[in-house]
Amino acid sequence: MDWRTLATVFASVFVAEIGDKTQLATLLFASDREVGKWTVFLGASLALVVASGISVMVGGVLSNYIDEKHLHYFAGAGFVIIGIWTLWNA
Repeated sequence: MDWRTLATVFASVFVAEIGDKTQLATLLFASDREVGKWTVFLGASLALVVASGISVMVGGVLSNYIDEKHLHYFAGAGFVIIGIWTLWNA
């Protein structure tokens, strides 16, 4: 196992999820007194695991057809576009 990659992925996903609308939705579900907190935790955790699994599978398939360098450029451009769009609409 590559611990450096593990730490990088963990930190990236953790920072991206803080304050995200999915975290806020989970907070709202957990604030309901009639809902089991472990049930909310398990549901949110499974959703993130499944979404991450899909991302890993799609990334693995894309890497067979598209050069890694181009994928990095595409992802970077996507983040820049989202950032500009967010600033524009602020």
